[in-house]
Parts: sequence; structure tokens; C-alpha cells
Amino acid sequence: MDQIYDVIIIGGGAAATSAVLTLKNRGKSVAVVSNREETSSLYKAEKITNYPGLPPMTGAEMTALFRRQAEEAGAVMIHGRAISVMPMGDTFGVAVGSDYYMSRALIIAAGITREKLYPGEAEYLGRGVSYCATCDGMLYRGKTVAVVGGGEEARHDADFLESIGCSVLRFEKNGRYEIRGGMKADTLVFAGEEHKVDCVFIIKDTVSVTKLVPGLVYENGAIAVDRKMQTTVPGVFAAGDCTGKPYQLAKAAGEGNVAALSACDYLAG
Repeated sequence: MDQIYDVIIIGGGAAATSAVLTLKNRGKSVAVVSNREETSSLYKAEKITNYPGLPPMTGAEMTALFRRQAEEAGAVMIHGRAISVMPMGDTFGVAVGSDYYMSRALIIAAGITREKLYPGEAEYLGRGVSYCATCDGMLYRGKTVAVVGGGEEARHDADFLESIGCSVLRFEKNGRYEIRGGMKADTLVFAGEEHKVDCVFIIKDTVSVTKLVPGLVYENGAIAVDRKMQTTVPGVFAAGDCTGKPYQLAKAAGEGNVAALSACDYLAG
């Protein structure tokens, strides 16, 4: 994509929406990268009764409200998983599936990823472990690959890999997976059985924030920020649950506002 946005926001909840409204009120161009609404923890909430100014509503209703606010404010909505962020001097490149977007500043409002990494997943990421079949699939044409994941995206990616000549082993069940290898991953272990593969494609709803941006510092599993919501990477701000407890909507909205204001200051130099 040729356009360079002022700010890309990763996430679609209270912190992200608050940041969108503040940024758009200040004339900034904004893109929001978010997964399907039903994958968020907020969407699954039975009833929310502690958000100021709003009557009690379900998580699905509040998620829809946030999305409508962001769209009506003029944010560009990008559907998909943010796989990685690459700092490039004065800009940032954000990989979303096989697409690539650019911005001058970044706000991470991705919530928290409760799903644990599989043994070997982090060790072999980029060396026989991938989160994106359309990005890396062509590297494994004619080879044996595994696709771990039971959702629609996983099935789509498995079909894509087969269409380009890969021999695909599909693993749709939850369970204990382990990835083994030497210089690169070469074995997927599931239910006590070893499967020889050239690559393991792990398709999850989200990628842990600890894998998104190189150079970020974490404290107790949360992104370390100062009072201006600035991370240890210049131009990258964070807000909401990904910065730590309490995991509350009001706290997330406030941090989203602060992160947006700080991003505006950053863009102004």
C-alpha cells in the first residue's frame, strides 16, 4: 500500500476506539488493524455494568458500538491479524497476513493473549515455524507442512498450501503440541506421535504482543510504558490490557486517549 498513515492502531476495543476518536479529532489519518469481533474477550462478556455514561449491555453490543464509532469517525478498518511490526527509521511497517501497511507512529491496543506458546514455537519462529501461510507458503512448495488450528482461517490456509503443491498435515484439535528440530524445525509432536515436516504453520486468532515489535521491554508479561504510554521504542505507544492490570474498560479508554495525545506530540516533532 502506497499510503502512509499518521498512526496505525493494533486492536479494536476500548483503548483503540478511544485513541481513534482523539486522533481523528486532531485531523490525523488512522488505520485500525483488528481481528473478528467474536474473537475478543470483550465480545464474550455476558453483561457490562461499570462503563460510565452507558447503560448495561452485553459485550457483543459494546463491541459493535466501538466499531461503529471508529468507522463513523473516519478510521480505515483493516480486518486481520497483525503478524509483525518492523521499525524503519521514521516509519513502521505492519504486516497483516500477506499485506503490508505503513505509518509514522503506532499504538498497540491489542489486549492480552492468554494462549500459551507451544514448546518450540518461539525458538523456531522464522526457522520452520510461521504464522502466515500466504506469506511463507511459497518457500515450501512440494514439501510437507503442518497446519495447526481449527478455525476458518486455518482451513483456508491449508487449502492454499495444498493448491501450491504442499503436502499438508492438518491438526484441528486442541491439545499438547511440541515443535522440535536442530537448526530449524523439522518435527511436530502431537498426542505422542512425531510427524516429520518442513514447516509448521500455527494459525491463531492473535499473535502475542511479545512477538510483534522488536525492542519492546516487558514487565511481568505486560508492555512497559511511561505515563505518556510511550514504550521503549520511539514512536510506539501502548494502551489497554496489554500494559497490565487492572483489566478494565475505563482504564483502557483513558490510556487510549493518552496514547493518542502522545502520538500527536510525537508526530509534531
